[in-house]
Amino acid sequence: MTPPPAPGLRVVRGDATPEELAALVIALATRQAPREPAPQAPPQRWRNPARGMRKPVLPGKSAWRMSALP
Repeated sequence: MTPPPAPGLRVVRGDATPEELAALVIALATRQAPREPAPQAPPQRWRNPARGMRKPVLPGKSAWRMSALP
């Protein structure tokens, strides 16, 4: 036969009532670590309809290059 496990909680000082110990045990048992927010996926830019649009071509230096780029 195995010996009973050692208690997980021990009162070192003071005289706690059974109700106070029960409240402490419940508070410790229900304590949870703060949840981390789920990582968000980066936006998928290839689906963005604005990607197919281009900026207006303004007259000036190297405007001819911009006329061929989307």
